[in-house]
Amino acid sequence: MPPETSIGTAAATTGATTRDDARDLESGLDALQTDRTLGPRTWSDRLRWSVLPPMLAVLVLVALWQLVVWSGVRPSYTLASPQDVWTTLRSLFADHTALTAIATSVERGVIGFVVAVLIATPLAVLISRVRLLRASVGPLITGLQVLPSVAWVPAAILWFGVSDATMYFVILLGAVPSIINGLLSGVDQVPPLFRRVGTVLGAGRWQMVRHVILPAAMPGYVAGLRQGWAFSWRSLMAAELIVVGGRLGFGLGALLDQGRQLSDTSVVIAAILLILVVGIAVELLFFAPLERRILRSRGLAADTTR
Repeated sequence: MPPETSIGTAAATTGATTRDDARDLESGLDALQTDRTLGPRTWSDRLRWSVLPPMLAVLVLVALWQLVVWSGVRPSYTLASPQDVWTTLRSLFADHTALTAIATSVERGVIGFVVAVLIATPLAVLISRVRLLRASVGPLITGLQVLPSVAWVPAAILWFGVSDATMYFVILLGAVPSIINGLLSGVDQVPPLFRRVGTVLGAGRWQMVRHVILPAAMPGYVAGLRQGWAFSWRSLMAAELIVVGGRLGFGLGALLDQGRQLSDTSVVIAAILLILVVGIAVELLFFAPLERRILRSRGLAADTTR
């Protein structure tokens, strides 16, 4: 065999081997990126891991609750049984009291939270870009986040009276600091390399914010939104408990206060359960899917749709 033929054959063999190695490496990287153990693939798996464990936990809690009632540790008029609470819930839904309270509170909570997002987001971007501004107001924002929003209720009543403005004021003071700190935390975690690449590509000041910093800071921002909603919902319930009457509608906090005034623990526990269910529903229907989508777009979560 001529030397040229041998060299060509060896080169072809080497090239084929290199391509095979590259394909093997690519397959290995794909396998590492798509970890099939991270998420369920079928509806039965999703039911088994997402629905059954919470249901089992609820059943255990209800059983413990019933055991405490049977033990007689507390009188029946101070601790309603699960059956009594269930009967009260059915009655509240039958006469539309529960639906009215849920609708009123959710409407206030959503409107207040959206306004808080519209206020907090540009403020957070501005604070993150101006070092002097962050050094001056950063500790104040953290202090406002730590301060319980219910402490603002008396002042809000004096300033705005018994009105919805009092509710929204308390919601804003509960949500805005958390959203700002969440976005600031996300901005702080953006790798410096991203900024350098943006500078090399000619991104201006606000192009850098819009196309580089904000997308990279999105996980921290979503965490801030989630915490902001939690603070706004708790603040609203506290305000509805204290601010009653006047032109205000009937919310879940008012329902809870009504049960307290009537010394009816079944109404009190029913109102607490409704507040809890609304909070869980918002988490499962909005924040959890949003977080999964962001993580999946960054290759940090398995795609369960396959």
